[in-house]
Amino acid sequence: MAAWRHVRAREGFEVTFFRPHGSGWRLQGSTAAVEAGRAWTVEYTIEVDAGWRTLHARATSRSVAGLFHLELEGDAHGSWRVDGRPAPTLQGCVDVDLEASAMTNALPLRRLDLRPGEPATVPAVYVRAEGLAVERLEQTFERLPGDEPRFSYAVPAFATACQLRFDGAGLVLDYPGLAVRVRSAGGR
Repeated sequence: MAAWRHVRAREGFEVTFFRPHGSGWRLQGSTAAVEAGRAWTVEYTIEVDAGWRTLHARATSRSVAGLFHLELEGDAHGSWRVDGRPAPTLQGCVDVDLEASAMTNALPLRRLDLRPGEPATVPAVYVRAEGLAVERLEQTFERLPGDEPRFSYAVPAFATACQLRFDGAGLVLDYPGLAVRVRSAGGR
């Protein structure tokens, strides 16, 4: 399991549990937060194959706007179905990035295993927290030199550029302005 406290951009908490599933993993988590004075919750399940390519994701969001459900199906090669319908605008995306989640930044980095100085453009299926709207998100990662896994991260659509710190398991420790990893008493 892993947990994050959301900071600055929103106040809240996220917890994710990782379980073996077939030859890959099932990630089950939830986030409860207040952002811009509005409270919301998102529960999610993401299934990845052995190469950490997203195959299936389900999410449920609850806020004052109502209750929303979403199902995403990927073929591990960049084709997607959103609630059972083909989504050609998402062609080429391999990962899901939930606005509600700090954990989902781990998906492309676990899959790519970048070397220091190596950049990667990694479009993702981006899911908004309130209402679960789906869009394509262009983003780039570049592994920075050093022993600690750190990455330069940029999302032009949000005018975001920062450095993300990760642990040895490939989970984000510090996402500036968004989330900080919380360590359990057992160190996990």
